[in-house]
Amino acid sequence: MPVQKRLSVVLATALAGLLSLAACGGDEGDPGKPGDKRLTIYSGRSETLVKPVLEKFEKSSGITVDVRYGSTAQMAAQLLEEGGRSPADVFFAQDAGALGAVTKAGLFAALPQDLLDRVPAAYRAAGGQWVGVSGRSRVLAYNADQVTKGQLPKSVFELTDPTWKGKVGVAPTNGSFQAFVTALRVQHGDAKAKEFLTGLKANEPQIREGNVQIVADIDAGKLAAGLVNHYYVYELAKERGGDPATLKAQLHFFPDGDTGGLVNAAGVGLLTRAGTDPDARALVDYLLGTEAQTHFATQTFEYPLTAGVPAAPGLPQLADLAAPKIDLNDLDTLDATVTMIKETGLA
Repeated sequence: MPVQKRLSVVLATALAGLLSLAACGGDEGDPGKPGDKRLTIYSGRSETLVKPVLEKFEKSSGITVDVRYGSTAQMAAQLLEEGGRSPADVFFAQDAGALGAVTKAGLFAALPQDLLDRVPAAYRAAGGQWVGVSGRSRVLAYNADQVTKGQLPKSVFELTDPTWKGKVGVAPTNGSFQAFVTALRVQHGDAKAKEFLTGLKANEPQIREGNVQIVADIDAGKLAAGLVNHYYVYELAKERGGDPATLKAQLHFFPDGDTGGLVNAAGVGLLTRAGTDPDARALVDYLLGTEAQTHFATQTFEYPLTAGVPAAPGLPQLADLAAPKIDLNDLDTLDATVTMIKETGLA
């Protein structure tokens, strides 16, 4: 069985029943031609997060974009199923793992070196097939009334301790949690990762559908803590028109290279058919430019990845994070991770 088909079947089977394919488009349609001022984007990033950026790109470039939205895993599975028949020009993914899976299937073209060089090597494919657009750190969000700073864990592995029983929210079907578990497998091996998941399950975690719900419940006092991406606390503060410092939900960045502090990247890759398309390259150039990077820093509160654009006020700088030494190119085994999560009973 071809690698594209094999990976597609694995992903689609593993995720069946966990995710619904929403608003990802219908027929394959006309793939268009290079330089025709049209692009088809498969976006694993939510419409609320990236639509404003893509609309600005359309306005400034005169290039029309047709965006098909779904989860990153769903969009990756669709690309792997379609293979060379896909009408997609660009894959905009939530995390490096999905980009790696599509890279492994040989569906991406190499990006020009001048675009790659605008982002640190840690946040792009080793072979140049994808490039990071924005960064996000895994954190422990916690309710400041229920957890003191002295009680905060130094390692994510401490969350299997009985003192955290029933207190920690997790979203096992969420892509960011799955990427974190993949990082555990890469950094510590499958046996240690499975031991952690089994211990976490035994500690009666509070299961939620996503990071938004976890952070809202922490702030409301319904949860003491939860494993999420850092920017969800900032998004809640924005929604309420206030300063993140005024929320009950606060951020704890895991120290000393702990896997709980994984810094992942949302990024883009160009499908082979669009590798020389000036329109597709113009999109990547725009996403790495000051306007888009500033949007991600100030509106979605992610880390900009190009030089000269600061992070949101109150956040530690990206270079100051004690992130684990993990090659994001190795986070490409989502199928094995989803299987492990299901085997331990978390999903």
